[in-house]
This record gives sequence, C-alpha cells and structure tokens, in this order.
Amino acid sequence: MKGMLWFGLGIAAGVAASRKARGAAHRITPAGAAENVGDGIRELAAAVGSFGAEVRAGMVQREAELHSTVAQRTGMDLAPRSASGRTSAGVRA
Repeated sequence: MKGMLWFGLGIAAGVAASRKARGAAHRITPAGAAENVGDGIRELAAAVGSFGAEVRAGMVQREAELHSTVAQRTGMDLAPRSASGRTSAGVRA
C-alpha cells in the first residue's frame, strides 16, 4: 500500500515538473518570446490609451474651469457652442 502511494506521488511530481519545464522551454523559443513581446506591446498600448483619455478628460475639466472664471470676472459667457446650440458643459444658455 505504501509503495502505491509513493509511486502515485512520484508520477504526480513528474507530470508537474514536465509541464513546468515544457512551459519554460516554450517561453525561450522565438514563438514564446514573440508572445511575450506582443503581450507587452498590448499592455503598453492600453496604458497609453488610458493616459490619453485621462489627459483629454483633464483638458475638458480645465477648459470648463477657465470658462467659468472668465464668466465670473467679466460677466460674459464665452463658452464655445456646439452645432446643437448647447454649451460645452451641456447647459443651454
């Protein structure tokens, strides 16, 4: 009975080690390296896109703050209007 237990544990350890070694060998092949580079580029592109979206949102917010400041100091609402006749803040003047 003990012999079967150790035999089973040995097989399980061998299978686990074999899978781990196969994965490591795949990562150092040209195809595996290309996958890693591709994944890295996708992550970088997503980060750049996210950064760009945050910058655009910040620009819109800052522009609204500047328009508000100008309106308070001069009494004139100079917010740009879109084709629908709404201001950039979405409020009808």
